[in-house]
Amino acid sequence: MQQISLRTVRGKRWRFRIDDFPEPYRTLYKILEKQGYIIIGRHSAYKKCHWTHAAIVEERFCYKCKFYGIASHQCIQMTPAALWCWNACLHCWRLRPTDTLKFDETKLPWIDDPELIVEGSIEAHRESVMGYLGHPRLDDRMRKRIEEAMNPRHAAISLTGEPALYPRLGELIEEYHRRGITTFLVTRGVRPDVLANLEEEPTQLYISIEAWNKDSYNKFNRPLVPRAWELTWKTLELLPSFSSPTVIRFTLVRSFNIHDQALKAWAKMVEVSQPTYIELKSYMYVGASRQRLRKEDMLKHLEVLRIAKKFADMTGYKIVSQQIESRVVLLSRLDKPIRVGEGCPKGWIKEKERLEAMLEELEKHSELEGLEYKMVEESKI
Repeated sequence: MQQISLRTVRGKRWRFRIDDFPEPYRTLYKILEKQGYIIIGRHSAYKKCHWTHAAIVEERFCYKCKFYGIASHQCIQMTPAALWCWNACLHCWRLRPTDTLKFDETKLPWIDDPELIVEGSIEAHRESVMGYLGHPRLDDRMRKRIEEAMNPRHAAISLTGEPALYPRLGELIEEYHRRGITTFLVTRGVRPDVLANLEEEPTQLYISIEAWNKDSYNKFNRPLVPRAWELTWKTLELLPSFSSPTVIRFTLVRSFNIHDQALKAWAKMVEVSQPTYIELKSYMYVGASRQRLRKEDMLKHLEVLRIAKKFADMTGYKIVSQQIESRVVLLSRLDKPIRVGEGCPKGWIKEKERLEAMLEELEKHSELEGLEYKMVEESKI
């Protein structure tokens, strides 16, 4: 393990001077800082989510609020492995170190204490939201949301990199829970050994999938290690053993995976893994992914909904909710959601009437362009 001498910034034990890091970390961390990341310790990072801003300023919330009760302004978006991942996926909109310079490390060179990482992520979130006290539209309602945001209730362990590469992941989850903060762990599933031996399960576990077989996985997800596809399958086989809710998120990319071959293979994955939820979500043309994919690779929400209806028929899952602006549809066998937080209390219920109306319209129309125009005119979308 590399030994380095780092000076702290403003006396914060979790924040080090970037100039003290050796290369290539110094260059990569400076790029991340320019993109709005706050580096925590030696290998972790925080970044304020777009939906945190939207929640504080506009009272608009991420789909995880509607689906699961996560209040966006009280959600810490962080990773314990800022630069390290076993994939270089084409749709990744974060900085892939392999995009910038030759960097193919598959192990973290340092291992920070979970307590330091959690402390740093909480403080970084508070630093990020404090600035809204100077917002020109500040009123009593916004002030109340800022006060709530200063007391984060949830951590999304995702952001960038592969969180399961952090060897003390279970302890990290445990430390968040000890502080009354729920956790969603988002992983590509390449470390079933880590997931099988967590000291504490996350509040909810996400597995991200785009490919449908090994060839498509190698083409799109660009693994940096051998047998990554086989390891992903081992994780899928492991999911039924989790007591916490599990989610498979299938990201839809027009030029890649919106065909029957992929859907049939995904249905088999669902049969094996029995997730609590399935999310079907369009790829979004943002960040660094714009250098690799096209704007046309994004699906319109009605397209996602139509595919979700087909997939529901294939798997026996029901369409239970959606968020149009995020182009995502939620499937489950549950009649009521397992509420993780107190955000968006009406959740599925509020969306039910519109969702049923849209599914009914989809049954009547084969041509989506005209249907979309009609729905916009009627203020349904």
